Amino acid sequence: MPSLAEIWQLYLRRFALEHWYRLAKQTLHWTVPKLSTPEQCEQWSDLMPLLTWQLWLAKDVVREIRLPWQKSVPELTPGRVVQLMLPLLIRIGSPAVAPKRRGNSDGWQTGKPRTPRCRYPVVKKGKGRFQNSSKSIS
Repeated sequence: MPSLAEIWQLYLRRFALEHWYRLAKQTLHWTVPKLSTPEQCEQWSDLMPLLTWQLWLAKDVVREIRLPWQKSVPELTPGRVVQLMLPLLIRIGSPAVAPKRRGNSDGWQTGKPRTPRCRYPVVKKGKGRFQNSSKSIS
């Protein structure tokens, strides 16, 4: 059995982890995408610690821009850094190719095989035990 001091230290670690999970789910939108395969879910989950690390590295680079009702804080929180990332990302730029012009697409490439998504049967609930039957109760 661990000592009371060790239990207290483990509890303090748990407290920090719960805050990270809240940040990842609410601010970084960890649970928003509807992914099809476990591999995709795993890759998306692998990005969360990397995003958190980037926020930690960017906290010294971003300038605090506060809304009138927000207090100035000596140490920026990850949530506040997320709010301040847009000006930094605009300044850095993007390595992505410029978007194509709008219009009709070229369509599916000739000869490229199409694999349909795996479809599962629809689960329908049966009539419950406590639902009223077609007979009226008098």
